[in-house]
Amino acid sequence: MAEARVERRLAAILAADIAGYSRLMGADEVGTLAALKAHRREIVDPAIGQYHGRIVKTTGDGMLVEFASAVDAVTCAVAVQEKMADQTGEGPRIQFRVGINIGDIIIDGDDIFGDGVNVAARVENECEPGGVCLSGNAFEQVRGKTGFAFDDLGERSLKNIDRPVRLYAVRSSAFSTKATPAVGEKPLPLPDKPSIAVLPFQNMSGDPEQEYFADGMVEEIITALSRNKQLFVIARNSSFMFKGKAVDIKQVARDLGVRYVLEGSVRKSGNRIRITGQLIDAASGAHLWADRYDGALEDVFDLQDQVASSVAGAIDPSVTRAEIERVSRKSPTSLDAYDYWLRGRAAHLQFTREGTNQAIAHYEQAIKLDPQFALAHASLGNVFNNRKQWGGSNDPAADASRSVECARSALALERSDPLVLVQSAVCLMASGEVEFPNSLCEEAIRLDPNNVSAWIFGGWAKILLGDYQTAIKYCERAQRLSPIDPRIAFAETTLGYAHFFLGNYEEALKFAASYARRVPNDLGPLRAAIVCNVYLGNIEAAKSLWRELAVLSPSECVSDVLKRFPGRPQDVAKLQEAYRLVGVPE
Repeated sequence: MAEARVERRLAAILAADIAGYSRLMGADEVGTLAALKAHRREIVDPAIGQYHGRIVKTTGDGMLVEFASAVDAVTCAVAVQEKMADQTGEGPRIQFRVGINIGDIIIDGDDIFGDGVNVAARVENECEPGGVCLSGNAFEQVRGKTGFAFDDLGERSLKNIDRPVRLYAVRSSAFSTKATPAVGEKPLPLPDKPSIAVLPFQNMSGDPEQEYFADGMVEEIITALSRNKQLFVIARNSSFMFKGKAVDIKQVARDLGVRYVLEGSVRKSGNRIRITGQLIDAASGAHLWADRYDGALEDVFDLQDQVASSVAGAIDPSVTRAEIERVSRKSPTSLDAYDYWLRGRAAHLQFTREGTNQAIAHYEQAIKLDPQFALAHASLGNVFNNRKQWGGSNDPAADASRSVECARSALALERSDPLVLVQSAVCLMASGEVEFPNSLCEEAIRLDPNNVSAWIFGGWAKILLGDYQTAIKYCERAQRLSPIDPRIAFAETTLGYAHFFLGNYEEALKFAASYARRVPNDLGPLRAAIVCNVYLGNIEAAKSLWRELAVLSPSECVSDVLKRFPGRPQDVAKLQEAYRLVGVPE
């Protein structure tokens, strides 16, 4: 007998789920279910009907919806997310992740299956809370047909999908996190000095495990270049937003606000290393300089200096090798130690619980191999502080103590490396010190005027000292140096506090909201929103936010303010008074 024909059709598939659903249910099961039903009734279902979608099925924390049009699917998703971003009231705050794909699906009664559905679900997994992500297939169908801007997130390897999938995020001022500048935005003005971005170098070693080495090499070159005060150098995190992407050099320069772009490759084989690089004038497309450096692995630091010097000399005749400050960081006596530090750095920058624990192990191994490796001590202290601040610590008090211990060890070994100074300053500020960490940040800025972290945390030191106008200048400088750095959120929280203490509560609330969109798991913006609303006279809104915070942080109390904010007594008192007005226990 002939097999029954399988019914197929092409469709736009929308997959959505609730970010942090298990946490929400654990904190307030009844309230979460009630809030979800209300959102379905008032926002989600009406929007799906308006844009001609069909709900295929729902689960406890998500749903699958079919559309005949990719434009309708995206427009519906954005409409829902924008309304969800305006949530008010006392209930749990629910955020959806939405993934959209267009592809062939198999029909089985009212249900649908197939690759088109699977890809949509995996795209949704890659989406930020409150955002909308599209596969490349879906993007091509909506391109130029809506008023939305899109961020190219590059190709991603998705679970159980046998091919890389290119992803795009819808940009909306109401809900999305800024990842990369959207096409059509006004370009940043060029600085009044030669400006350069160093793109991630391609790993040519044929071994994915060596990716960290290529990334570390680029970081070293950026560091060397940034020490020349005649150069404006884009920070590492903004440059690395283009990692793994096929880039247009002119567009990269436009997005980052630079004239020159350096790209290259690293090949590591056994004990030999080859670095190639070429410098491009983005305005004309001309290749101003290209070179290749070969050497033994033990000469890696000299090779980095050579590349940095050559690039600087090519940018402007007046910038010579003699004007490039050699990297003052002490080279570790053991290359194995440096190798472990690079591995730790790669894990540290993931800002995940697993990555944090991996970073601790790698940094500790680097110190074991080279006890004089100051940067490894400072990096270890910084990651202990991160674990204490961001959660995941089994013993926060022990992590706090280790963080300070590592910082003091690093400073005893090295005082001329900006990275050592800044990372140590962060650890010491978290312990309650202010004047000394402030001086460390100032020295780091003197040594490396393009060090984004020095400007950000120097700005935070100014907040603690009560110098709010300087704090604003510092963080605005950091934003310009690294315009698309996802971790520029730390500058936003500093800006928010500066405006709060200056009495600009509306402006402070905007920065808190922006930070919350970028770092949705951090409770800092919620605390900031409470105190801002109190001083704006929105007491009921502040009380509603406090009820939400109390669920997420049951031990929250007024006395905790001083532990998190070791600032001037009058500033601490202002924050504590706001807490008392909304009913926070002493």
